[in-house]
Amino acid sequence: MMPDRDSKRPVKRTIADWIKVLILLLDEAAAVLLVILILHFMGIEIPLTVKITIGLIAGVFIIVIHIAVIPSFHRKQVTGREGMIGQQAKAVGPLTPSGTIIVDGERWKAKSVDNNIETGDDVEVVGTEGLTLKVRHLQR
Repeated sequence: MMPDRDSKRPVKRTIADWIKVLILLLDEAAAVLLVILILHFMGIEIPLTVKITIGLIAGVFIIVIHIAVIPSFHRKQVTGREGMIGQQAKAVGPLTPSGTIIVDGERWKAKSVDNNIETGDDVEVVGTEGLTLKVRHLQR
């Protein structure tokens, strides 16, 4: 029986996430190595047991911090065009079919994708066209 293609996705996603985490950990490892080398060249000797203890504590701490970062890899993008879609706004002038709306306190050019929209009507952003937002009446 052939393995299901969807069953492999979580494994690939997990592997990709851990590769990202390992890449993020490389700079911390380089910094620790640099500190150890500087101390060595300055003639400051640190006992091996202290180095191992500090390394393990730092390693666990760094891994826990980066594991907390993994969920952020999969969050919905909230900036740019994709972040505007679904936002609620208010028409500050009539949209027949174009006009102006306010989204989060900012004025945007907008174009109605359904009927004309009156001043003060609540609208929802359903798409973008350059710097113009495509909107429709807010469904309640």
